Amino acid sequence: MASNLRSSCFSVSHIWNYRNLPAKSVEEALRHRQEYDEMVAEAKKREIKEAHKRKRIMKERFKQEENIASAMVIWINEILPNWEVMRSTRRVRELWWQGLPPSVRGKVWSLAVGNELNITPELYEIFLSRAKERWKSFSESNSENDTEGVSVADREASLELIKLDISRTFPSLYIFQKGGPYHDVLHSILGAYTCYRPDVGYVQGMSFIAAVLILNLEEADAFIAFANLLNKPCQLAFFRVDHSMMLKYFATFEVFFEENLSKLFLHFKSYSLTPDIYLIDWIFTLYSKSLPLDLACRVWDVFCRDGEEFLFRTGLGILRLYEDILLQMDFIHIAQFLTKLPEDITSEKLFSCIAAIQMQNSTKKWTQVFASVMKDIKEGDKNSSPALKS
Repeated sequence: MASNLRSSCFSVSHIWNYRNLPAKSVEEALRHRQEYDEMVAEAKKREIKEAHKRKRIMKERFKQEENIASAMVIWINEILPNWEVMRSTRRVRELWWQGLPPSVRGKVWSLAVGNELNITPELYEIFLSRAKERWKSFSESNSENDTEGVSVADREASLELIKLDISRTFPSLYIFQKGGPYHDVLHSILGAYTCYRPDVGYVQGMSFIAAVLILNLEEADAFIAFANLLNKPCQLAFFRVDHSMMLKYFATFEVFFEENLSKLFLHFKSYSLTPDIYLIDWIFTLYSKSLPLDLACRVWDVFCRDGEEFLFRTGLGILRLYEDILLQMDFIHIAQFLTKLPEDITSEKLFSCIAAIQMQNSTKKWTQVFASVMKDIKEGDKNSSPALKS
């Protein structure tokens, strides 16, 4: 009661004081009115600007949808029925660069990756059955024995590590985690692969690649593409952690890094910042962990067209896109930035930067430079490649 009375007295006192304030001068009143009108006008400007922006975005979206629809018709009716004849034509390559329509993406990826391993859906089922048997026996032995004695290869092939990685695969989508619609499919493909390729086993990062394939292909087709993709020289070198081969890829990358972005190249060199710090994660997951999913899929589109070279070209495109920012950073901040790229990265900006990267050193292309690096390393000539200079 006393509290309410004090509050009431306080309010009355303030009102009384306010009423006894001197009236504003005409000039002050006009100035305040002008300031108010300016604020309203500024707010209206912002509103009109936002409306124009929304209209532009909607217009671009409609245009993009129209382009996808028309491209889909061309892919379905003209390109896919005549794949071998048309895949390397200039028209198809240009259309491919713009991004594949989602409805044909999986089919084009499968055709582009190929099936050199001659894996059939039946073979997938056989290895999946073996994986299930292994998981069952592992689960039984795990309940009785401590797992510290098992080898690294056994642990990497185990259900536990695969389970752990699946839980961290595109967590924001909630479709690969336990209870999600694609959890079991991802689990099956990864498990079957460890039985199919025990020499490689399960390696962290594989779950992202398998997940992207699952989103675009049926289960057996996803496994076939997955196994063949990981059998490519670059992927095999990284997933087997073949240090010698990885060094050659890094050395080749740095040749084109110096050629295209010499200022940033020297900046990285001044901090002894080597490609493995940022490239390993990008290559292991084919950018599916580092870039927004729709953008990563577009990178995959052209990777399927151009092969391993495009993975490293994409890396240089990212460095070009953020060159000005990276030049202002030290070792720690560069490493942190490249480990977690900005989420607002757009397809148009990145691909514009990728297009500006020239994959030619003097007169040599990627494959020729890579072959030269291989030869130089074999001969012990470490002065011919910037990545191998001490």
